[in-house]
Amino acid sequence: MNCEVCQLKELEVEHFEIREVLRCILHTIFFHRALGLVRPKDVDLELFEITYVQCGDVELEKKIDEKIEQFVDRVEKHANKKNQICLSFYEVKNKQGSWFTNKVGRLYWEHWYINLNVVQQKAQPSKSYHSKVVIDPEDSTSEERSIRRAALETSLRDVLLQIIKFVNEKRDHVPPIPNIESVYFPYEITISSSSDSTFGMDMFKRMLQTGHPTMLS
Repeated sequence: MNCEVCQLKELEVEHFEIREVLRCILHTIFFHRALGLVRPKDVDLELFEITYVQCGDVELEKKIDEKIEQFVDRVEKHANKKNQICLSFYEVKNKQGSWFTNKVGRLYWEHWYINLNVVQQKAQPSKSYHSKVVIDPEDSTSEERSIRRAALETSLRDVLLQIIKFVNEKRDHVPPIPNIESVYFPYEITISSSSDSTFGMDMFKRMLQTGHPTMLS
């Protein structure tokens, strides 16, 4: 089985935008990889004119929020670093162990890499009373943030389209539906930052475990 990898477009966000952006992306991926019956729930973002769909599974929402909080904590400890979340789907396989025991292994079949560059909000400069032209720095900063917010909204839309394109084009590697009572495949979510020695190497380690993936970016 091939393991497919989708490296999503990097997004530049401010700290207060992290939670909404990650919820939108993660829930969109889970919805498109949902199993069986789901209860679709439309969610309107507060910061952007974007609506996405959740599976309507309370336990999944809780787990996603827990991981997002871990990500936010990582960002606060590693300021001005690029940060990454990897959402991986896998099959559970029994491996032959000793004579009397069996080992359970994970066969990864898909990895989603979500890349965020968290920028610090610029401090507002003090007004200059020596300049002939007086410009209120608060107005200037507000305009800059509006432009940046619009650019981020466009980039987030691009990421959502990238997800839809990937799931529509990459289907052959998806395993049969497992015999479990769940709305989603077995998964794991891992977090890393550019300050980690493992940043950027995680993909290669997983390639060794699952074979050479096809990448779509």
